Formats: sequence, C-alpha cells, structure tokens
Amino acid sequence: MAVSRRGFIKVIGGGVVSAALVGGGLQGCDRMPASAVAPWQGPGAEQDARRRALSWALLAPNPHNMQPWLVDLRREGEILLYVDRTRLLPETDPFARQIVIGHGTFLELLVLAAGAEGYRCAIEYFPQGQPKEGEVDGRPLARIRLQRDTAATDPLFAQIPHRRSTKEPYRADPLQPEHARALQTSHPSPVTQLTITTDTAMAASLRGITERAMLIELQTPRTLKESIDRLRIGADAIAAKPDGIELHGPFFWWLSKLGLMTPEKATTPGTMAWQGGIDYALGWARATPAFGWLITAANDRISQIEAGRAYVRLNLKATELGVAMHPVSQVLQEYPEMAGLQREFLGMVGAVPGQTVQMLFRLGYSETVQPSPRRPLDALLMS
Repeated sequence: MAVSRRGFIKVIGGGVVSAALVGGGLQGCDRMPASAVAPWQGPGAEQDARRRALSWALLAPNPHNMQPWLVDLRREGEILLYVDRTRLLPETDPFARQIVIGHGTFLELLVLAAGAEGYRCAIEYFPQGQPKEGEVDGRPLARIRLQRDTAATDPLFAQIPHRRSTKEPYRADPLQPEHARALQTSHPSPVTQLTITTDTAMAASLRGITERAMLIELQTPRTLKESIDRLRIGADAIAAKPDGIELHGPFFWWLSKLGLMTPEKATTPGTMAWQGGIDYALGWARATPAFGWLITAANDRISQIEAGRAYVRLNLKATELGVAMHPVSQVLQEYPEMAGLQREFLGMVGAVPGQTVQMLFRLGYSETVQPSPRRPLDALLMS
C-alpha cells in the first residue's frame, strides 16, 4: 500500500482540520524534507563512475519504497549487489518475489546510467550460486563489472529523474492508441510478455479485481500492519527514515497533533485513519482507464530480475510519453487470503499453468506528482 497526500486528504475528511489550517497559519508547515528528495538531483560531484551510476540506480521503483539494496564496492571496477534482508516484506511478499523484481529495476537504471558515462555493464547473476527456491540469502544477487564502451546513450536515461509511480486517481481520458503502441514496441525483453488493455469491459473487470485485492490486504490485520509499520508520518519522521510510505504536510501535522493519525488508529477498524486508507485505495482503483501486465514463462529469480528490468523501462517510456503508471501488485501477492482472487485474476488475463504474472500496473493520465524519499547512497554501501 502506498499513499498520496492529495488523494488521502480528499477521502479522510479534510474539513476536520481546514479551519485549523487557516486559523493557525500553518499552510506551509511540515514540508517534504529537502534531504529526503536530494538524491533525485543526481550524483553531483561524485568521482567514482560506479558511485555516479549507483546514484541514479537508487531512484528505482521498489516495493513499499523499502529500497532493499546493499552494494559492495570494495573491489576495483566491480559492484556486488545484495538483498538487504532487513528490508523484506514477509507478510505480503513471503517469497521475496517482489523484492527481487525491485533489484531488477535497480540493475536496469544502473545499466542506463553507466551507459551514459561511456560504460557497458557486464552482469553476472548469482555469481556465488542461487539461494533455495523462495528464499534470499547472504550471497550476492549480481556482480557488475564496468567496461569502457562507445555505444550511444540510451534515450531513456534522461527520464530517470522524472520517473514516478503515480498513486493518484487518473483522468477518465482513455489511453491514447499511439501511446499504447509506443509502450508495446518499446518492450524488447525476450523473457517477459507484455499485454496492455484499453478494452472497456476488460478494464472494468480489472478495476474490480484491484479493488477486491486492496480490500483483502487492508482488512487482513497482519498485512495491513506490515504497511502501517512502514509509515513515516511528518517531515521529522521522513527525514529520519527516508523510505517506506510517507505522509506529510499541514493536514497530517494537524491529524497527528489531534491524535487522529497514528499507527494504532490506522490499524483499528472504524477509525477515521483506517476508513480513509480504504476509501483512498478504492478511489484510485476505480479511476483507472487502462492496465498492463508482464508475464514470464518461469518464476525463478532470474525471470523476476528480468521482469523488473522490463518494468522500469516501460515506466521510463511512459514518462517520456506523458503517461502515468503505477504498479498494483496486491492481487499477485502469495499469501493464503489472496489465493482465491489470484486464481480468478490469472484466468481473466489468460495466464496458462506454469506462467507467472510478475507485474500488474495502471496506465492513464494525471498531474505530475512529487518524488518519493530516497536514502543517500552511502546508506546502501557495505563496509
């Protein structure tokens, strides 16, 4: 679950504190901390080409914005990428499938950024061997060596600082056919199969699926708690931990002061915070004109990595086209309460036995949203 401030305010009862906002003169308080979004400005004066490329890679989309990456730069000219096992999502992502996809998005941005510096990335997956099926362990997920190359910069590199996961209701405008075609033709992955639907009936059915999946996640206490535990409410909390699901601004400042927005309230059925989260999620689920999904023939770790690489390239292409994009992975999560709805969904999209839908995402048009917080590069480095 991820939350946007504007959408949440509309459904949680903005009138409760509107008078306080005006009377208190606090319209500008509790802004997004500059330090939390500073990484979106790029690598700055970094001298090491690896650090410059990694400074772009850490802007990759990832589940719950946990930024679950660990990097070892202790060998000259080499990057070892690990899974940070302190940043897993064991309730909603029990086999770390989505976490590994988030490493694929990171790798693809690394490749694009290195290419812009005149380097090719030679990537070796699981150089010390793969973990057991469904597990992650302390061995590296990838070894990356930078090698000089004269190939032209991939034009998608320019979109990295502008890329967003737009968690807002989208306008009713249908996805333009030329945009759907451009996304389809920009997808060269031999591992993943892309489908985009603008069909009215199919989109309506998928909206229903995403609504029901959101309700399952939000009404299952342990999966809801996993999201609430990762809430960062207010500028001070975001500055201290620039990850997870952030809520800030004068509205949330007042809700916190009034005791209406706390982790306990957000997990308690019947409270304003709990109901507001549900109403908000259903709002964006219902305001979606088109969907896309990525299928792989297998569900091994390399297929998951490749799905992440394909997904982020689509996200960058959508950014270039002015198309909003947002992953809606709830129905793909592998915990027992989701299994029945997941089977219904797989039948709806025509996935055959053995195939795996790795990503489901919304497509449409919306206003530009602000970037999500990011940890500084040094926080990802192993010593």
